[in-house]
Amino acid sequence: MQIAEQLQNRFGTQFKEHESLAKHVNMKIGGPAQFFVEAKTSQDIADAVNIAKENGVKFFILGGGSNTLVADDGFEGLVIKTANRGITINGELVTAEAGAISATVARQTANAGLRGFEWAVSLPGTIGGAVRGNAGCFGGETKDALVSVKLLRNGKIIEVPADELKMAYRSSVLKELGNQDVVLEATFKLTPGNKAEALALIEANLDKRKKTQPLGSASAGCMFKNFEYTDESILDKLKQDADIPEAMLKSKRLAAGWLIDQAGLKGTKMGDAMVSTEHGNFLMNTGKATASQIAELISLVKMKVRNNYGIQLEEEVQFLG
Repeated sequence: MQIAEQLQNRFGTQFKEHESLAKHVNMKIGGPAQFFVEAKTSQDIADAVNIAKENGVKFFILGGGSNTLVADDGFEGLVIKTANRGITINGELVTAEAGAISATVARQTANAGLRGFEWAVSLPGTIGGAVRGNAGCFGGETKDALVSVKLLRNGKIIEVPADELKMAYRSSVLKELGNQDVVLEATFKLTPGNKAEALALIEANLDKRKKTQPLGSASAGCMFKNFEYTDESILDKLKQDADIPEAMLKSKRLAAGWLIDQAGLKGTKMGDAMVSTEHGNFLMNTGKATASQIAELISLVKMKVRNNYGIQLEEEVQFLG
């Protein structure tokens, strides 16, 4: 039996062939997936992955599509979109399935009078993606309250403690080359607190996001990781051109958007791909940008920052295809 037939038999209308991926990513860019499954349960994810592996077909787990740049030619293989969105609150423990929207988890926990996840209301993606890349903003990170994760590993569903993931700034073992573990759900331990204060912080974070990030056009979110350094001599070139904000010097982490701004790159365009004029770390699709144009713009930004300041930016976005 061919893989298409197996997927059709198992998933019915949740399975499609030659599905446009531009419809499923925030940048609205990219060609089709050869095979596509919308996985509504953790078991759906496990079955889809196992079918792909049995047939020697490449697979890709797609969450909210906020951190993904799809090639213009699409992806030859199976794209599994996580749509398992269950959220369970049991006292201080919160369990969210991989497809749960991070912002929804933030709102529900705040409404339950739990503190510690309010920062995530401005994350555009899913819990699975947040765990995999240790997503963070406004001073919070996914690892801060993470207790354990349920994974699909070698065809079996297992639960592992958070420390086994070795989470660091925008990284975990799940992102390492060759790692094929798939996040199915995550459990967090939050702190009981004042519901009104939690909801006020939610609104403050959303307001801050509206004021500092471009929300009107299609983008993948932050394109580059902030630059972490240990040797202050790396800053010598930069200090000739700019006064480095005290907070960045204290944290030993330079904001990528700020570096891009210092390099005079805001508003730079390649076709319909553009560096946001509001926030340098957002690359926008202002119309009919292609993945190739975005890739060219990424190269230009990295080259200019490297040439100007000797600093090598790294992409935060995932490339598919």
